[in-house]
Amino acid sequence: MQFGLIGGVLRHSYSCEIHAAIADYEYELRELKPEEVRPFIEKREFKGINVTIPYKQTVMPFLDEISGKAQAIGAVNTIVNRDGKLYGYNTDFFGMAQMLEKYGIELGGKKVLVLGTGGTSKTANAVAKALGASQILTVSRTKTENTVTYEEALTEHTDAQVIINTTPVGMFPNAGGRPVDISIFTHLTGVADAIYNPLRTNLVLDALERGIPACGGLYMLSAQGVMASALFRGITCDETLVEKAFTQVENSKKNIVLTGMPTSGKTSVGTLLAEKTGRPFYDTDEITTEILGMPIPDYIRKYGEESFREKEAQAVEKAAQYSGAVIATGGGAVLRAENVRALRQNGTLVFLNRPLEKLQAAGDRPLSDDKEKLRKMFEKRLPVYMNCADVVIDGDVTVGEAAHAVMKEMKL
Repeated sequence: MQFGLIGGVLRHSYSCEIHAAIADYEYELRELKPEEVRPFIEKREFKGINVTIPYKQTVMPFLDEISGKAQAIGAVNTIVNRDGKLYGYNTDFFGMAQMLEKYGIELGGKKVLVLGTGGTSKTANAVAKALGASQILTVSRTKTENTVTYEEALTEHTDAQVIINTTPVGMFPNAGGRPVDISIFTHLTGVADAIYNPLRTNLVLDALERGIPACGGLYMLSAQGVMASALFRGITCDETLVEKAFTQVENSKKNIVLTGMPTSGKTSVGTLLAEKTGRPFYDTDEITTEILGMPIPDYIRKYGEESFREKEAQAVEKAAQYSGAVIATGGGAVLRAENVRALRQNGTLVFLNRPLEKLQAAGDRPLSDDKEKLRKMFEKRLPVYMNCADVVIDGDVTVGEAAHAVMKEMKL
């Protein structure tokens, strides 16, 4: 390995894509067991590496020199091999500070809760202190001299103004969780989550739904990657590369989620989009059919719509965990708020707005097998489609024109 990333579990990592956007070198992922970390470091068979959970503190005793900032923070996430000597740095500090600035999350004079106690937590504490937070509390599952428990946070510190999550709660593949319920924190002015996969965790979505500035960790990852890359190569950090790397990776990882009425063209447009962009294509109706073990119309006639919706939700949850895909949803998938929430974590919701007169009633669709049923369905669902849409596309066009319009909106 010349350049790369070491950590415990790395299947969620976007670091290869980040570094590919920054410079032209091979960047590898290397998962290590705890007992493998020391031998790997001591062999020194690399030029530069990043370090992630749970080894940001583990690696420190094996380094020859550690920067003053990393030493003060108590965590190293970047190691550079210079003529056989290992130098440790913390580029997460730069990354987190850049992220907070980009999303307008101000810490000066604020009471800040930092969730978690690992290496990224130490960075968050250092950043909060540097940015002038009036009070910083580290929240842990276990009470210590330097931490408060989650129970204490939820009962004694609901006046916190900023929450920074540095725990893995809510991270792929267990994206359904959240470290805290922010509804009781009535003074919040900002929420930041170091998790970047999914792009928007439930914690971030909770905040955004309440009108609170919030962000996931992809910008932090991009910024620290730019700084780390400069250290690897011994050059001055070009901060203009941060936005480039972030935008490039975010666009590649966002799902295009097509919503709309039955027969509005979601599958046709989705298939063409996948062909044009090189993305995989998934249809939640197909996934649902696999779960049901029979055609959807047969299942609805036999077991009813409500039972079908339960199975459909399982299919949506599965599809929502993909990244960089095109996803066509069933016509009623967005009727459930939990489905919309799941799809929002990694996706941009695109409504194909085909007019009623261009939709078709079909005998193989028991919920819209005649014109009157179709009309009532359209009138009921249209406000839902519009409300949950990030992008609305005119569906009264050809498949090719609709696909082109989506690509233009998504800047693809």
